[in-house]
Amino acid sequence: MRRGQIPLSNLPAWCMLNNITLSGVCAADIEARGMGLIAEENLDGENDELPPLLTIPKELVLSAAGVEQYAKENKDFRQLLDAAGRQVDTPSPHRGDILLFLLTQLVLSSPDYSGGQGASTAWTQYFKLLPTQVPVPTLWSESELSLLKGTSLESAVSAKLRALTKEFNRIRDATTGLPRWNELIEVDESITLSEWILLDALYRSRSLDLPKSGESMVPCLDLVNHSNPATSYFEENLEGEVVLLLRQEVIVLKQGEITIDYGHDKSAAEMLFSYGFIDSTSTAKSIVLPVESMGDDPLAKAKLYAFGCPPNLKITDSNTGVPQWDAPFVHLMCLNDEDGLQFKVLQETDGSHDLRMFWQDTDVTGEAGNMESLIKGHELCQVFRLRAVTVVLGMIQQQLEVLAAHDEERVPTGSERPHIAQAVSQLRAVEKDLFERIFQLLEEEKIRLFEDESVTNYLATINGTQQHENDEEDFT
Repeated sequence: MRRGQIPLSNLPAWCMLNNITLSGVCAADIEARGMGLIAEENLDGENDELPPLLTIPKELVLSAAGVEQYAKENKDFRQLLDAAGRQVDTPSPHRGDILLFLLTQLVLSSPDYSGGQGASTAWTQYFKLLPTQVPVPTLWSESELSLLKGTSLESAVSAKLRALTKEFNRIRDATTGLPRWNELIEVDESITLSEWILLDALYRSRSLDLPKSGESMVPCLDLVNHSNPATSYFEENLEGEVVLLLRQEVIVLKQGEITIDYGHDKSAAEMLFSYGFIDSTSTAKSIVLPVESMGDDPLAKAKLYAFGCPPNLKITDSNTGVPQWDAPFVHLMCLNDEDGLQFKVLQETDGSHDLRMFWQDTDVTGEAGNMESLIKGHELCQVFRLRAVTVVLGMIQQQLEVLAAHDEERVPTGSERPHIAQAVSQLRAVEKDLFERIFQLLEEEKIRLFEDESVTNYLATINGTQQHENDEEDFT
């Protein structure tokens, strides 16, 4: 569906019509950073009489409450929300509802719109001011996505695109009984998967967490760029308005940029995934990789069910330069029935069946993510640790090999946008460094574990048993 668009020069008029107040600041095109907010005069944060730089009325905040209010006013949207929204069992329960609201604004603001989905709102006009392109990886070309080979974002972006496809197909199926929406999504295919991916990108790159309203989109505030340290911050006042305030210790000269902190503790991968850029001043370094079950493990499905969420390996750098790793599922996946791990299906009093997990004959259901602590004190604790270290080492070695192979084999096509190629290059350098350092630490721990008395005794017992079995087989 064609996007309705109006130039950003119309923003001041839109703000005036919708009671948004800008004080001493204005929107401007900032070189290499896109649109942003700049000071129209010298601003001193120590000036107690300095008013909020930006004030947005409560009714313009696109939050869960705002979506519900819109559903009361627009019956067509309410039908869409009832049919395809309110997915409360998701990690971000209100995200889908807000995306459905944006989908409605896409329709209402389109020059192809012929009526039937309700009256336009202030957000319908603001939607026309939003960019048609967002630099996040879910909207990159195939050539640009190939740059991520071997990084933690390679699997993350693939998983996100699969999830968005599944999400869009679910919405398409849910709206078959709604003639107006079914015509747009299924019959005419005016709304396609690409539009849904764009809406997700707009939301992901522009949403923020408000103290009272939760995860929301706030018009005009979403124009403010990131920096660390930031020159300003936002909050909700007693009237429910969102206000942007200059930090007390800050002085911004005329034409200087007003910024907020998108999250200086976010990793390079998180920043690139959500916003399409990497903050080179951030000291946060971490990597998250998905963990796959062992293919020959007969308890694999039971372990995943008990764990209850997608298993990951997280590697985090520290202030001392010594990285740490955390992978709760790895400790679980390295245990088996012979070690004392068991699963039993028990029948409840209401007739239902429940899968319970036992460790050393003790019911530990609900503690699947705490196995590292539960195995402490066991005589084979170091053996279990060696198994986990070996699994993580294998994962990291594989990532390093893929990174190295890609760097050697890839021939640039020249079609990649320079700022994306530069950001990915920075990501690859950060992750390669962290992979190499944690790999060295794990190798050293592996050597120490092999020298542990409990490990050597266990391995000797295992080798002796296997040799005895081989001797019996030869004799027979």
